[in-house]
Amino acid sequence: MSIIDEALEANCNYAKHYDPTFGRPTPKTAVVIRTGGPAVTEDVLAELIVSNRVLGTTEIMLLNHIGCGFTTFTNDEMNTKLKAPTGDASPASMRFFSYKDPEENTREQIKKVRSHPWIAKEVPVRGFIFDVENGRLSEVKALEQERAA
Repeated sequence: MSIIDEALEANCNYAKHYDPTFGRPTPKTAVVIRTGGPAVTEDVLAELIVSNRVLGTTEIMLLNHIGCGFTTFTNDEMNTKLKAPTGDASPASMRFFSYKDPEENTREQIKKVRSHPWIAKEVPVRGFIFDVENGRLSEVKALEQERAA
């Protein structure tokens, strides 16, 4: 059975007990995890804005992780690698959101969300790194938070 088939089977079991009266999500926390990079792209920002301004999100949690595959290449390396086996150099160079330092990447993502004028200023934006070796989260302070400490 494929992974997709397993997901469909799990959905059938879930649907047996599904409650459509559940309503809007609680506890009003938006979690951003496992996007490419993980990166706060324009799509992610749009989702966070709607979550905050329409659905009433009161906190935003950004999750990164150690050992991310996106730390193993640069954008240039990936573009070159993909052009070689396909023989097609016509696509414009893509941005793959590669990075080297999970803490710095997390700080940049916090800054990107925090600086957007449509995310309410009173909504905390906090970033964390998940350690795949021990399952623990460690918080990454934004530069402003570190300077104030």
